[in-house]
Amino acid sequence: MAEFTLRIDGMHCGACVRRVSRALASIPGVKVGEVRVGAARLDSSEDPSAVQSALDAVAKAGYSAHLET
Repeated sequence: MAEFTLRIDGMHCGACVRRVSRALASIPGVKVGEVRVGAARLDSSEDPSAVQSALDAVAKAGYSAHLET
């Protein structure tokens, strides 16, 4: 299983964390490890498109994100 971390801009409270958590949980093949203010750690057994799906889900929830390297 591949693990990746997203830096998420604009999250600053518990409601933000819940909103992003729900968005990420809706992605098939992605397991949400942890979401906290400013970041999310995810595990995926899917192909590399899972990262783009996660970025798209975060954007749809109203936040910007980028893959942490």
